Parts: sequence; C-alpha cells; structure tokens
Amino acid sequence: MTLYIPLPGNTAMASELARLTGGELGTLAVRRFPDEETYVRIETDVRGKHVDLVCTLARPDPQLTGLLFAAATARELGAESVGLIAPYLAYMRQDRRFSEGESVSARHFARMLSSVFDRLVTVDPHLHRIHDLGEIFPIATRVVHAAPALADWIWQNVENPLVIGPDSESEQWVSDVASRAGAPYLVLSKTRHGDRDVEIAAPGLADWAGRQPVLIDDIVSSGRTMIEAARHFQSAGFPKPVCVVVHAIFADQSYATLQTVASRIVSTNSVRHPSAEISIAPLLVEAGKANAGAFGSH
Repeated sequence: MTLYIPLPGNTAMASELARLTGGELGTLAVRRFPDEETYVRIETDVRGKHVDLVCTLARPDPQLTGLLFAAATARELGAESVGLIAPYLAYMRQDRRFSEGESVSARHFARMLSSVFDRLVTVDPHLHRIHDLGEIFPIATRVVHAAPALADWIWQNVENPLVIGPDSESEQWVSDVASRAGAPYLVLSKTRHGDRDVEIAAPGLADWAGRQPVLIDDIVSSGRTMIEAARHFQSAGFPKPVCVVVHAIFADQSYATLQTVASRIVSTNSVRHPSAEISIAPLLVEAGKANAGAFGSH
C-alpha cells in the first residue's frame, strides 16, 4: 500500500489517488520562519512504507525547498522508497545552452530531483529537444498522457466538434484526441515572433464550416497562441471556440483575456486553476496498474 503525502495545495489530488488505489493519505506541515526559511514536518509514520509525495510543479520555486526537504526527511525516517507524483513538471524548457553562460536548467533540475527521489510520475511534460525523460533523469520515470481524458470531455460536452492543435508538432497528439472523440481535426500554422507575439493561420479552415472549434494545447502560459487562434476563428465566421488545456499555467492576465474570446475554457487538474474540470487521477492510477511500482502496487 502506498502512502500519499501532499505538499501544500495538492491535497485534493493526493486524496483522490488514495481513494482510487486504496492507499493511505498522509499529512505534511510546511511553513515559513520569519526569515523565510522553510520548516517541514512529516506528521504520518513513514517507516517501512512506499511514500509518494504529490506536488504539481507549476510556479515551482516557492515549493522546491519544502519538496526536497520532505523527500530527504521521509528517507531519513525509514521510508522503504520515496517517489514524486508531479502532474506538471517544471524546468523542461531550457534543455540546451542557447547563449554563452546560460544554465541548462532542465538537466540540473532532473539531477536535483533524482538525488532525493527513487521515481517520478508526470503528465505530458512539455519537452522540446529532449525526447524521453530517461535522457536526463537517472531514476525511473513514467509519463502519463492526458489525451483520453480530453477526448472523453469533448465527446460528452461539445456537439459537432472540430479539434484544433496549436502547431504542426502537435499533430500526432491532436489526431489521437480527435480520433478518440470521433471528430475531425486540423492544426494551425504558427509563427512566433516573441513570447507574447504570435501569428496564426489555419489552412483548410473553410472546409469545416458549421463545426464548433475546440482549441487544445498541452500547456498555456502566455496564452497568445489560443487568444490569437480564437480571434482568427471568429473573424472567419466561426463561433467562439471551446479551449481545452492539459496544464493551465495562465500567466499574468492571459486567462481573463482568453475568456473574452472563448465560449468556454476547461483544463485538467494537473494544475490548480478555476478552469480545472477534468481529473487525470484515473489515468495516473491506470498507469500505475500497467507499470508495477508506480502506484499502489509496491
């Protein structure tokens, strides 16, 4: 039986995992001293247990110290093994040195986590030049794909959908979601001129008149791609799109801006957000059953 211990803000996910797997839910106290150092206390007995810390790593820096201390403490207190369930995995963007002197933070972050954890489970990490987490993590890793959950939501909630991906690199993933949802799909042509400057085209859009656009993406941070795509579809005479997201980061005012051009915004609960309506916990549990040692099967 696995003991799930949530970091602050992750209790709902840990509770659902414990319920679905018959595991135990633990508790952890984390607070700041007046000088902003981090205090950590594990309040559940971990001796001889397989422990999974649950911590989504959106906006990671304030959480990292407590997470690392909790993992090291669980091991010191006699845990049989210590894993990390990070539905959103941060620091995958900087995977090479683009300019002289830059930190290749993806590799450093992987080594940091691997120094205190035995295994890592995450959902659709936003990888670029890294093709597999095993390239940078020396510990066991498992990637869970959210496509089935997105497809189920679209099937149940959107009539006559046209599934739309953000760029050509997303085609395989988008086609999978569309196929599962029984819908056609297309992918956008995107030219990025900067972090907040994106030019969008939708080749073949005119062939799908009468369809409800459903924009999907694995991560929305600045939101520029979805915002510009939504405006493009409206100018082409389509209804406001439904926007479906795996990881809802939504920096600055991007969520509020997207709300003005979308008919509905939904995301998975990989990140705490008002739009989180799609639970990925069942997919995490299925992955654990298929891969002994990931969840509830130690």
